[in-house]
Parts: sequence; structure tokens; C-alpha cells
Amino acid sequence: MQPVTIALAKGRPAKQSIDLLEAAGIHFEGFHEKTRKLVFFNKDKTLRLIFLKGMDVPIYVEKGAADIGIVGRDNIIETEADVYEILDLGIGKCKFSVAGKKGVSLPDNQSLTIGTKYPNIAKKFFDKRNQTIETVHLNGSVELAPLIGLADYIVDIVETGNTLHENGLEVLADIETISTKFIVNKASFVTRSKEIQDVLKKLEQVVSEKNANSPL
Repeated sequence: MQPVTIALAKGRPAKQSIDLLEAAGIHFEGFHEKTRKLVFFNKDKTLRLIFLKGMDVPIYVEKGAADIGIVGRDNIIETEADVYEILDLGIGKCKFSVAGKKGVSLPDNQSLTIGTKYPNIAKKFFDKRNQTIETVHLNGSVELAPLIGLADYIVDIVETGNTLHENGLEVLADIETISTKFIVNKASFVTRSKEIQDVLKKLEQVVSEKNANSPL
């Protein structure tokens, strides 16, 4: 039988995700933080772990190249992937926000240029405000856009707000709180239900214990 494939987003959330899997008794042989390998198996080869860019994880899961995904909800929303969101893993918590220069308010009734890595999310937010925007799709250093006149404002993920503050920007509006999710391919949820439920129950137990031990 083919192993159940788990797609995991590379980057900062990866270590927390791996720690969560290991706490659930799910170990992948040969994995270490500095590895450049992209594919790993557990001891009995019933599970296969693949590392992807965050934005690719929901697509791999939607298309059936992976059965399970562990990825930030920002990537799920932006790709509009047709997957099941099963469990909030309680890690990688941050928020989507609109930010701009300090002391500059967010107008309600004029067209704006928005710098962002997340054009779909930006458009949905401003559509709700009945506001027309032009998006400038950026893949990094988004904070620069308002400073050099490339965009009026930015839509980005904010964790601590320190990067915004250091660059003379501030949050003007919050869009949505996000965190890391356990997602499943819709067909796999039916055809591989037993194997997926086994992984899910182990993670649910760890998340439940973690929440119970967290200070109020």
C-alpha cells in the first residue's frame, strides 16, 4: 500500500510542526533541521513527509499529490484550495493586517494601490469595503512599498509588529487571525479514512493537552 503523504510548509513554522508530530509519536527517519532533503519516511514507511513552499501545500493537497497538509491558513485562503480544514494546530499564530505610514489613516472612498504577497486576500478585504484597489504583487520586503511610493499601503502577515515599527509603519486595520491548519484532500478523506484518522487523533491529543496546560 502506498504511504499516506503529508505535505509540510518549509520555513519558520516547520520546526513547530515537526515538534508537534514528534510529540504525537510520529517520527521521520533522517530528518534534521539543516537537511536539504525534501522527502522523508517514518520507520515502517506508512507515512511519507514532503517539504514544500507554503503556498504550494494546499495545491498539492487539493490535487491529491498529498493526502494531508500542515500549513498556515494564509496559504489556504490565498490559493482558494478546495480542501477540508480539519484541525487548528494552535501554532504559527499571527494576523493579516493593512499597514501604512505612521499617522496616515486608511481612506474609505478612493482607489488605492496595495503592495502584497496576497492579492486575493487584499482584494476580498477591500471588496467588502466597496473599494477599488490595484495590487502590486511582491514576494519580499513588502514594507518598502509605501516608503518609496510603490504602493499606498500594504497587506501582510503581522506577528509582533516590530518590522513595521522599525520601518515607520503601523497597522491600520486587522483583516483576520490565522494559524497553522491540518488539511486533507477530499478524496483521500474517504478512501484513506482509517490512516488519516490515525494521524489526526494523535495530533488532536497533543493539541488538546497543550491547550489544557496553557496559561489562561
